[in-house]
Amino acid sequence: MSLIALGINHRTAPVELREQVAITGDRIAAALHELVALPAVSEATILSTCNRTELYCGLHDNQTDTLTEWLARFHRLDPELIRPHLYSHRNDDAVRHLLRVAGGLDSMILGEPQILGQMKDAWQKATDAGTLDVTLGRLFQHTFSVAKQIRTDTAIGESPVSVAFAAVSLARQIFSDFKQRTALLIGAGETIELTARHLHDQHLGRLTVANRTPENAHDLAANFGGYGIGLDEIGAHLAEADIVISATSSSTIILDRALVKTALKGRKHRPVFMLDIAVPRDIDPAVAELEDIYLYTVDDLQEVIQENLKSRQQAARQAEDIIDVQVDRFMAWLRGQDAVASIRNYRLLAEQQRDEVLDKARQMLDKDPQQALEFLARTLTNKLAHGPSVRIRQAAESGDTALLQAALKLFNLDKD
Repeated sequence: MSLIALGINHRTAPVELREQVAITGDRIAAALHELVALPAVSEATILSTCNRTELYCGLHDNQTDTLTEWLARFHRLDPELIRPHLYSHRNDDAVRHLLRVAGGLDSMILGEPQILGQMKDAWQKATDAGTLDVTLGRLFQHTFSVAKQIRTDTAIGESPVSVAFAAVSLARQIFSDFKQRTALLIGAGETIELTARHLHDQHLGRLTVANRTPENAHDLAANFGGYGIGLDEIGAHLAEADIVISATSSSTIILDRALVKTALKGRKHRPVFMLDIAVPRDIDPAVAELEDIYLYTVDDLQEVIQENLKSRQQAARQAEDIIDVQVDRFMAWLRGQDAVASIRNYRLLAEQQRDEVLDKARQMLDKDPQQALEFLARTLTNKLAHGPSVRIRQAAESGDTALLQAALKLFNLDKD
């Protein structure tokens, strides 16, 4: 059996094509059952996210075209449409690819942690569908362990490299504990949504989202236990905010110096962290002149991100070293499974020969027990030694020194 990883991701295909081959929701179970119903496929898992769709399969042969054709057929696409965008990895390369994905080394954002959770979800769906066997089951458990080791032994996830994550990390330099803090997020786009998610994960005390369309603000804030307001209501809530992060597409200033100064009067010198991610800017630069205001711009974040990206790249090199070792360990286990089958078959043969000789020896017990024991020992020894003896003699006659050396080790005859 061969291990195969076949997929498409953000590096090999545009989002329009990735959308067409994504397998999500209730379709995952049906797809898994279709996959393992193919004669060539013995077990399967499907990982499908916004950035990738990957099939991890055990194949009875190396015909990856079987998987390509199935993927196209499942989505009613021409195989030639997706074939140029697909990649495939076999055996140790497939194992290495899976470990790199789980460790965040193959992600759009180097070291991002969300992919591991998505991979665990994929494993759970395959487990529930009954499409995992021993090999893939062991591989995914090994993968989760290695991903944890990478997180523990390297700094791959410690330095923020996304704008939203960097924004929250910068805020933590002002406020170490978010539980008693209130954040005001201005805007309702992807960056603000990710920022809200990171703040929520850090146990933010209270969240307010302001947007030109109040309904959008309400919808976003509700996902994180907050509430939404319109832009015209910011003045009434600004004094409550310890953290203000703005990212709108407005062409004019949203927070001017006078509005912020008024809000500060009610805060009694409590500091405010402000971050303006927008281009053009949402917050008047003159706000930075006010006492107790810590105002940063997107340029400040870029410096943090670039510096941290260098740190992650160094950590990624360390992670690659860990993966090299762990690929070898898994492949050694996999090769050992072949040996387990061979050992089992050899023992079954030996037991069969034992039972045959034992039956004959029992028939001799009534006449002469000593003769029966001698017959049992001699005949069983001859049966067990006959096959290996013939193969060793043939190896000697043909000059097969490699087999001769292996036989010496196998039968523990190389001590002298």
